[in-house]
Amino acid sequence: MSRVARALTEYAFHELDLNRVEIRAAYENLRSRAIPKRLGFVEEGKIRQAEWLYDHYVDHVIYGMLASDWENIR
Repeated sequence: MSRVARALTEYAFHELDLNRVEIRAAYENLRSRAIPKRLGFVEEGKIRQAEWLYDHYVDHVIYGMLASDWENIR
């Protein structure tokens, strides 16, 4: 999954010429949250009750990456 996230981030910055990529993951989902951390994304905050998942609302953690930051960590 990390390889896919890395490839999509590369595509977003180099092919789509975006300035920012954001990844959101459920607060309790530590495995999903590890992916943006591994890629050097910055944890920017939390959105409370962002998604209805199964039978309850879950909070999302937001991770962001700027094009200029991505070029420095590649």
